[in-house]
Amino acid sequence: MQARRGYSLAVGLALALGVVLLTRFAPVVAAAEGGPATARGLRVTVVPAQQKCFDGTLETAGRLVARDEILVRPAIEGLQIAEVLVEDGDRVTEGQVLARLSRAEGQPGALPPAATVKSPAAGVVSYRSAQVHGPASAQGEPLFRVIVGGEIELQTEVPGQWVSKLAPTQAAIVEIPGRGKISGYVRSVSAAIDQKTQMAGARIFLGDQKLPLGAFAKAVVTVSKSCGPGVPLSAVLYDSDGALVQVVRDNRVETRRVQVGLLSDGQVEIRDGLKDGEMVVARSGAFLREGDPVRPVILPR
Repeated sequence: MQARRGYSLAVGLALALGVVLLTRFAPVVAAAEGGPATARGLRVTVVPAQQKCFDGTLETAGRLVARDEILVRPAIEGLQIAEVLVEDGDRVTEGQVLARLSRAEGQPGALPPAATVKSPAAGVVSYRSAQVHGPASAQGEPLFRVIVGGEIELQTEVPGQWVSKLAPTQAAIVEIPGRGKISGYVRSVSAAIDQKTQMAGARIFLGDQKLPLGAFAKAVVTVSKSCGPGVPLSAVLYDSDGALVQVVRDNRVETRRVQVGLLSDGQVEIRDGLKDGEMVVARSGAFLREGDPVRPVILPR
């Protein structure tokens, strides 16, 4: 009798344990057999496509030059410099006297009326070779160089394929070592491409700036602008047919062919194939295939 009771108790405990185990692991069994999607699939990080404006840019480099520089010489021969009135870097006005002249020692005769050297335009003196008692010749080295209006430009070269994309007034940021960044714009682009180097000349206007001529500088020119859905660059895959992204919809992976556009700050513009707000896998890869069930986790933005 006691043995029968012991047997009944053992059977009861086994049944109770089976119910507990079945209840506890039922979701796992259901998932393995095609149960609810919330308990299935690989955990993946997703990010929404967000509207963003992208700048297409060209990076180039060159040297600082004067937009327009005048070489200043005396109007007459046979005189020497008696007094120099300006130094390198001085700002001058049109008609301002830069130097006074005199006859050389031992030369007879009165001084002519034009016994001074004047600035032909307002600007900045960029170079001075004039020295007291030195000769003042209309044929030799200029006594002064004057940057008209003090206007400085970056003289650079760009690849030939970019010539059609560059245009006057396009915005540029010029970076000069030790001087920081200065805003400017494209003033001119040469229509001629060097046959040997396949490069074309361009000028970026910086305006009236007190900058050292000949200094090296880099520039970033904004050549185009476009707005559309943007995703991280890591979300885009490439194959022989082009670009694609992995969209997550209804907790399943959908591989979508897209057309990419401009790049900016680690983001890529999607011009076709994706709508604003759609969720894409933040780091796409071959470990996910079309139709795979996933558990999406939204990446904080």
